[in-house]
Amino acid sequence: MAEVVVVIGPGSIGQAIARRVAQGKHVLLADVRESQAQSAASVLADAGFEVSTTTVDVSSRESVAALVATATALGAVVTVIDAAGVSASQASIDQVLHVDLYGTALVLELFGEVISAGGAGVIISSQSGHRLPALTAEEDRALATTPTEELLDLPLLQPERLSDGLHAYQLSKRANALRVQAEAIHWSQRGARVNAISPGIIMTPLARDELNGSNGAGYQRMIELSPAHRAGTPDEVATLAELLLTERGSFITGSDFLIDGGSTASSKYGPLAGSAPTPGVTPTKG
Repeated sequence: MAEVVVVIGPGSIGQAIARRVAQGKHVLLADVRESQAQSAASVLADAGFEVSTTTVDVSSRESVAALVATATALGAVVTVIDAAGVSASQASIDQVLHVDLYGTALVLELFGEVISAGGAGVIISSQSGHRLPALTAEEDRALATTPTEELLDLPLLQPERLSDGLHAYQLSKRANALRVQAEAIHWSQRGARVNAISPGIIMTPLARDELNGSNGAGYQRMIELSPAHRAGTPDEVATLAELLLTERGSFITGSDFLIDGGSTASSKYGPLAGSAPTPGVTPTKG
């Protein structure tokens, strides 16, 4: 039986991770845009990977369930890489909540029911989850453990409680980390692991668009005032993901890893602290 690596949202980061962990396995690329999946498939196929594609809308239970069925028909699902998402600059508050929060919860739930023993998953989240002020213990637990279909009914996610799209985005990314921690318990029942990665500004086509757009000055300032003084690369995210998805990371599960060149540290204790807000939209998926 073939071993299957599922990549949801195969942009620059998803492809970089697949190159590190998918040798000798079947790679299933899934995106809401068929053209994106096919473009990524062409690149990976030319590099010698066995690849197939499908479409998925992570905000739809039926669509994610269909993706799970497609993946399991190909073989044993050993790796899940979820890099799907939208940012506050791309989408409405409702879309952010449905894709970045509910969609991630769906992927964790449904793939957690089929992941193979010894398998692993990684959710690509965002530094924005670390920029949100602390929630109450009750709110943390609700975001982590509320059944998926009830998540969007939580009081803290209602329109009157959300100040803007960035607030919704930050809450979604905080929920990703909390959800991964709770789902690690369920995944362990199948002998599998799951973790989250929270990147800062990573140089992708989307990042270049953002740097040249209306928020460009804020992004540039965030980069310049971070300890690293630069943006990251998809390969640097993939290096971390490779650890988490392979045997070398076998003792790591239920964790969230911040990889942002220190920009969050700067926002709390350095030059960015107490200054004008910098963009919380993190271009990590393009």
